[in-house]
Amino acid sequence: MEILVKPVITEKMTALGEKLNRYGFIVHKKANKIQIKNAVEDFYGVDVVAVNTMNYSGKEKSRFTKAGVIAGRTSAVKKAIVTLAEGETIDFYSNI
Repeated sequence: MEILVKPVITEKMTALGEKLNRYGFIVHKKANKIQIKNAVEDFYGVDVVAVNTMNYSGKEKSRFTKAGVIAGRTSAVKKAIVTLAEGETIDFYSNI
């Protein structure tokens, strides 16, 4: 089970990272806070102070096409907001 799926890179999360030293990740649905903390510390080599998680349920979506209405559902995700120790940072853009 891969714990970290991908980082959340939005304007809001970038501002939180600069101001409060918090970073967001999409994580595996069944991962707990301890597993998320260990995964971030191992992958990025930083000290994690706190982990907050939130579950998002999928939304109903529909669109109109020539063939009629197509209805579906987006997938549910779990997000984690990770607070790092003072002086620690994560650079998501270093590989670009």
